[in-house]
Amino acid sequence: MPNHLTISSKKTYACSIPVATRDYIQNHTEDHPDAYIGDINQWKALRDIGTGGVLHADRINLALNYHAQLVFILAKLPPDINLEFSYAHAFASPSSFPVTLRSIAFERASVLFNIAALYSQLAASEDRSSQDGLKRASAYYQNAAGVLAFLSESALPKLGPFVDLENTPSDLTEDFVKSLEWLMLAQAQECVWQHAVADHYKNSLIAKLAAKVSSLYNTSLLSIRLAAADARSALPPNWIPHLETKHHHFNAASQYRKGVDELEASRYGDEIRRLMIAEADAKKAFNIAKRAGVAQAVISDVKSLLDVVQKNLSRAERDNDLIYHQNVPAPCDIPAIQEVSMVQSIIPPGLRDPRSVIGDDSIIFGEMLGWGAREAINIYNDNKKNLLQEKIVEPAQNLNDEADKILQSLNLPSSLEALERPVGLPPSLLRKAEEIRLEQGPTKIDVYLDDVQRLSRHVLGILDEAMDILDSEASEDEAARRETPMDRPPSHEANQELVIKQQRYRTILIQAAESDELVRRKWEEWEDQISELTRDEDELEALVPSSTVSMTGKAVSTSQTQIHARTLRGLLESLDDVRRTRDDLIVRAQRRAESDDIRPKILAAAANLEHKIEMSAVMFEDVSDNEFAKYDKFIQGLTEGRKKQEEILSSIKSTNDAFIQSRKQDPAIKDREQALQFLDLAYSHYREIIRNLDEGLKFYNDMAGILTNFKEACKIWSGARSREARLHRNMASLSIRDRDNASDESHEAPVSTTSPLRTGTRKQTTGIPTLSSADWEVQELAPPPVKRAEKTTKHR
Repeated sequence: MPNHLTISSKKTYACSIPVATRDYIQNHTEDHPDAYIGDINQWKALRDIGTGGVLHADRINLALNYHAQLVFILAKLPPDINLEFSYAHAFASPSSFPVTLRSIAFERASVLFNIAALYSQLAASEDRSSQDGLKRASAYYQNAAGVLAFLSESALPKLGPFVDLENTPSDLTEDFVKSLEWLMLAQAQECVWQHAVADHYKNSLIAKLAAKVSSLYNTSLLSIRLAAADARSALPPNWIPHLETKHHHFNAASQYRKGVDELEASRYGDEIRRLMIAEADAKKAFNIAKRAGVAQAVISDVKSLLDVVQKNLSRAERDNDLIYHQNVPAPCDIPAIQEVSMVQSIIPPGLRDPRSVIGDDSIIFGEMLGWGAREAINIYNDNKKNLLQEKIVEPAQNLNDEADKILQSLNLPSSLEALERPVGLPPSLLRKAEEIRLEQGPTKIDVYLDDVQRLSRHVLGILDEAMDILDSEASEDEAARRETPMDRPPSHEANQELVIKQQRYRTILIQAAESDELVRRKWEEWEDQISELTRDEDELEALVPSSTVSMTGKAVSTSQTQIHARTLRGLLESLDDVRRTRDDLIVRAQRRAESDDIRPKILAAAANLEHKIEMSAVMFEDVSDNEFAKYDKFIQGLTEGRKKQEEILSSIKSTNDAFIQSRKQDPAIKDREQALQFLDLAYSHYREIIRNLDEGLKFYNDMAGILTNFKEACKIWSGARSREARLHRNMASLSIRDRDNASDESHEAPVSTTSPLRTGTRKQTTGIPTLSSADWEVQELAPPPVKRAEKTTKHR
C-alpha cells in the first residue's frame, strides 16, 4: 500500500453542448449557428477526449489542449450560455449527487482540478525505489501543485459570481485547493528527502530537507482545517490523520538526523535532547496512525523510525552517563533546524500560454467576435440611448414645460391675442382645438384610462399567480417533510429572495396605481373643459366674449399699450424661434443616434487586442468615450438655448408688467383674456394627461414582461424543488427496502441508520439555480412616474 495520498478526479457527466451553444449564437449574436457547426462539434469531441480515458501521461496533453480551448471559448462566449455542467465531488461517495452549474468557468475550473489530479496519480504510480522514479514523481507532484496554484489564482476568482453558499463546489474552494497544493509540495519534498537518504547526503542537509517536509504537511493540515465543514467531511476518513502522522513523522526524522549530526560534532547533550524530541514525535505519529487507520505503509515507516530513534537514544544516554557527562539542554535551548526547500509549484507552460498547446489546431470560435467586444457594443448602445433621453430629450422637454408654465402664469399669449383680435378666435387656439377634434380627445382618454386599468389588473394578476406557485410549493414541501425528513431549508427560507423581489414589485405597482388615480382625477376635473375644445369653430367662438368696445364705449387700447404689445409679440416669436431650434437639435441628435454604429471601431480595437485572450467590455471604454464626444455639441446647444430662453423670459416678464400697467382695465377685455386663457389651459392639461397615460401604458406593458419572467422563474424553481423532494422520497424508500431486505437475510446484522443522502441532499445537486443566481434576474424598472394633480383655478 502506498505511503502517499493521491487526488481523485472529479467525475463528470454528459452535457448538451450543441443545443445550448446553437441557441446562444442564434439569440445573442449576429451570427448564424450553422457557421459554427464545426466549432461546436470540435468542442464536444474535445470534451469527450479531454475529460476521460485511462491513467497515462498522454492524457496530460489532451487535458491541457481542452483547457486551452476553454480559455479561448470563454473569450468568445460568456460563462453562462444556459449550458449545464455536472461534476461530482472529487472524494464523493457513489451515492452522492453531482454539483450542476450553468457556467463554462465551472467547467474550466473542474478541468484544471482534474489535470492536477492526473499529475498526482502519475506521481503515485512511479516506482520510488529507483532514483529516476523519485525524480519523475517529484516533478509530477510539483506540476500538480503548479496546476492547483494556477487554479487558485486564475480560475476560482472567475467562478465566484456563479456560486454562493448554497451551491459552492466544496472541492473548488480556496482553502481546499491550497491544502491540496501544499500536500503535493510536501510529497514532492519527501521524494527529494528520500533521494538524499538513498544517496547518503550529509545528515545536516537531510535534517533540513525533512524539516521542510514536516512543515509542508503541517501547512496542508492547517489549510484543510480552515476549509468548510462539508469540504472536510467529504475527504476519506484517514486523510487528515495521514497529514498529522506525516507532520510528526518528518519532524521526528529531522530531529533524528540532526541528532546524528550532533553526535558527529561531539555535542552529546544536544544529541540526546534531539533524540528525545524525535522519540516524542515518532510516538505521537505512531499513535495517530494506529488509531485512525492510516495506510499500513505509513505505519511501517513510522514504526521503523521509532525503533531506530529509541535504539539510538538508549545508546546515547548510556554513553553520556558513563563517558561524556554532558548536560542535556532544555527543549527551548535547542536551536531550530533551518528548513531547506527543493521544490516549488511548477505551472505547466501550456496553462500560461494556451496558444502553445493548441499548435496547428484551429481555435474554437476563432472567427467569432469576443463576448467582451459584443458586451461593449451593447453597453455603448444602452448608454447612447440613456444619454439621448437624459441629457437631450428630457432637458429639452423640461425647458419647454418651464416656458409654458411661465407664459401661463403671465396669461400669455391669451392677453395679447385678446387685444390683437377683439373678436373671433386666435389661430393658435383654433389649431389646438382642431388637434383635439382630430384625435377625438375625450374618447381617446377614456380608452386609454380603460386600457391602463385593465393592464394594471393584468400585471397584478401575474404577480398573484407567481405567489400562488410559491405557496403551492410550500404546501408540497410541508407535506413532503411530514413523510420524509429532508436535509434542506424549508420553503419559507429557500424562497426568501423571491418573496422579497415580489414585495418590491408589489410596492412599485401600488405606487403606479396611486399615480393612475391622480391622472383619473385630473381628467374628471378637466373633462368638460377639454370636451369644449372639440366643438365647431362657431360654437367655440360663442364661448369667448368679444372686446371690440369697452363698457364705457372708449377704445380698448392706447398707443403705449400697442407699443408694449408689439414688443411682447416680438419676444414671443423669439421664444418660438428658440423652441424650434431646440426641436431641430433633438431631431438631429436622434438621427445621429440612429445612424451611429460603433461596431466597426470596436472590431478595429479588438483586432489590436488579439494578444489578449480574455477581453472585457472595460477594455473598450476609450473607444466608447471618443464616440460619445460627438454628442457634446448637442448638449452644448441645449445649454446655449437655455441661456437664451432665460433672457427672453426675463424680458417677457418685465415687458408684460409694463403692458398690464399701460392697458385700461376694461372688464370685457379681462373676460375675453380669462376665457382664452382657460381654453389654452384646458389644452395643456389634455396634452399632459395623454403623456401621462402613454407613460402608464408603456410602464404596464414593460412590467407585464418582467413579471411574466418572474412567474416563470418561480415555476422553474418550484418545479425543481418538487423534483428534488420526489427524489428524496424515492431514495428514502429504496433505503427502507434495503434495510428490510438486510433484516430478512440476517436478523442479527446491525441495521445502518445513516442515510445515503448525507452528501447528496444539497439543493444545488438537482440543478436548482440559487436564488441569487443570474437565472432569476430580470430587468428592473424604476418606480412609475408620479403624476401630480395640479390645482388650477377655473375661470368661467
